[in-house]
Amino acid sequence: MRLRKRLPLFAVLCCFSALLLLPDVSAQAARDAMLLCAQTVIPSLFPFFVLSSLLIACGASELLSALLSPLMRPLFGLSGAGAAALALGLCGGYPVGARTAAELVESGALTQEEGERLLAFCNNAGPGFLLGVCGAGVFSSSRAGAALYLIHVAAALCAGLLICRAMPPVPHGAHTHKSAKAQRFSTAFPAAVQNALTGCLNVSAFVVFFTVLARLLLHFLPEAFASSLPCALLLGSLELTSGVLSLPCSRAGFLACAALLGWGGLSVHCQTLSVLAASPLSARYYLKGKALQSLLSLLLALPALPFLFP
Repeated sequence: MRLRKRLPLFAVLCCFSALLLLPDVSAQAARDAMLLCAQTVIPSLFPFFVLSSLLIACGASELLSALLSPLMRPLFGLSGAGAAALALGLCGGYPVGARTAAELVESGALTQEEGERLLAFCNNAGPGFLLGVCGAGVFSSSRAGAALYLIHVAAALCAGLLICRAMPPVPHGAHTHKSAKAQRFSTAFPAAVQNALTGCLNVSAFVVFFTVLARLLLHFLPEAFASSLPCALLLGSLELTSGVLSLPCSRAGFLACAALLGWGGLSVHCQTLSVLAASPLSARYYLKGKALQSLLSLLLALPALPFLFP
């Protein structure tokens, strides 16, 4: 028990020692990560952060609830308003889905229980990352990127079905839903931009930290292991982009990529928790959902192998 309490301190001391021993490596890793954030992370996330806030503030959740309740409630046992978080999460990438779910709960469109169940499957990688980085960058194939995105979406929906159907349904009309009032655009837009900037800075900070951590870890590993598939899985469990870019262009690499995308990595989980910190939501179903999605992604990727790697 005492060892368990001391483990975080030991890990921090190891990281601090590595920074002192390898200042050039850590500085270069931080520069590379900041360049990644400037060129990819912020341009892809910032517009979705702004638009997701505006959609909720302008009353889109009520419209979606009316339109999609016939699908969301029978499938997931959730209000149709949750479709906004699911759709934006599948289009905008991590952690847009979690941020939208939190805003829906804060606005009264969803209850806390519904928001926490939604977190199990609404927070996902975006198509830009899967098609550009994974498909074109790692496997040199747009077909592989499209297949990974379809697998990712199917695994998220299946994970949501399994988790939500395994729990008692949320009674329809028995909870205290508040009507999410539409705000004036002149008030909602500046607030959306300011909150989006804060959110992007939080995400970028975690990307930089975990990229530095992954690069330092890679430096201390044997060269033979550093270029292996297990090492790529280890890096991906810390920082998704670093792990994916280390994968080989092979059947095993494709399966590992699908599993890593479903899990997300420690950096993504910290980004999600930072989004939830100011909201009433807890992550009690979130990690279970990501673990299940990772397993389902691996299983769904198996039938695609003969078509992509003949």
